[in-house]
Amino acid sequence: MRIRFDLGMLLILASPLGAQDRPVAITGGTVVDLDGGPHIENAVVVLRDGRIAAVGPATTTRVPDGAKIIDATGLWLTPGLMNMHVHLGLKLPGAAGAALVNETRAELALRMAANAIASLRAGVTTIRIPGDEGHVDLALKRAIDRGDLQGPRIYSSGQMVQVTGGHGSAVDEIANDGPYEFRKAVRREIRAGATWIKLAISGGIATQGGDIAASFMTRDELEAVTDVAHRHGVKVTAHSGSPEATREAVAAGIDGIEHGYFLTRAEFELMRDSGVWYVPTILVSQPATMPFFERIGSPEWYLDRVRAVGERHWDALRAAISVGVDIALGTDQFPHEENDGTIATVREAEYYVAAGMTDLQALRAATIEPARMLGADDELGSIGVGKLADLIGVAGDPSLDISALRDIRLVIKGGEVVR
Repeated sequence: MRIRFDLGMLLILASPLGAQDRPVAITGGTVVDLDGGPHIENAVVVLRDGRIAAVGPATTTRVPDGAKIIDATGLWLTPGLMNMHVHLGLKLPGAAGAALVNETRAELALRMAANAIASLRAGVTTIRIPGDEGHVDLALKRAIDRGDLQGPRIYSSGQMVQVTGGHGSAVDEIANDGPYEFRKAVRREIRAGATWIKLAISGGIATQGGDIAASFMTRDELEAVTDVAHRHGVKVTAHSGSPEATREAVAAGIDGIEHGYFLTRAEFELMRDSGVWYVPTILVSQPATMPFFERIGSPEWYLDRVRAVGERHWDALRAAISVGVDIALGTDQFPHEENDGTIATVREAEYYVAAGMTDLQALRAATIEPARMLGADDELGSIGVGKLADLIGVAGDPSLDISALRDIRLVIKGGEVVR
């Protein structure tokens, strides 16, 4: 399914949300237990002022007088989906990216706002942006937080802190070299409002030429980044396809690894023992995604690089699941992007089951585990009293069949019905 928006829709959805004037009661649905316990059938979930005020069976949970009623009979209720690797301003090599080569900052902001709205309507209520252009992501986050427009909750890295010649850098671009330049770059992003710092410590699929498994940064550069970030209470994650770069980053105190194309069981055991999170983005390298690349007109060199990492990336995901490293879902595609008959976020979760997770584990990887990674599990990722009222209703039990997420019927964020 693909969700498109014109400017009229954007303006309609950009109106202030306002305060919730009376409680909302969702009735008749089944609340899924993310811990594997019994679900709450014929549940009542009371929402007040953007939070969950009560949840329990209808026999013991009172619907407040005057509440707005949402009849969820026949639906399974889960927390809103969370996607931890999203670039709302994504530009990939190929025809689609070439059409955006002269995009202005204002045009980028509108495009990112439209992608944010589409992501939320698809059931993704929280995202993490590991690097986007020009701090537009941070401005968009502030606009959403103010209620100026609709979109998911955003945690963002600002702009990626790059090394000269690294993944994502232009041929003639001078970026950061040496620990002192990296310290300054990290401070700049934190001052801009970043709550994560994103590095690229190895090669990547979307950069033409160079070894995807190459290790770009030195140990003192890595330590400079983690030192400054952690002094500010900010976490650090890294694009990495390299076993060597990943081992060095873990030793330097990194908090997360993205992609992990060529990682082995040894690296995942090290990550597990060090409390380092893994965001697989398995979607980007698998055959089922080829129609997406064809749709955006990807050049042959890009497709060759995708094919070159696919099997190794799949082996890496299976090893990570087997080892028990902490995994949070991320796609590196728009959360709502059409992919193999569903949206990218759901297809990513389905891959996790195919690679060895149970359906419940995959559901957790899309809900409570990302909340834990963000350090926000006291507010997000589960349906409980006091939590932010972000939830979805689906037509089947996703804890038994993750593909039930393909049929989302209800989306609520902060107590407001999105669709």
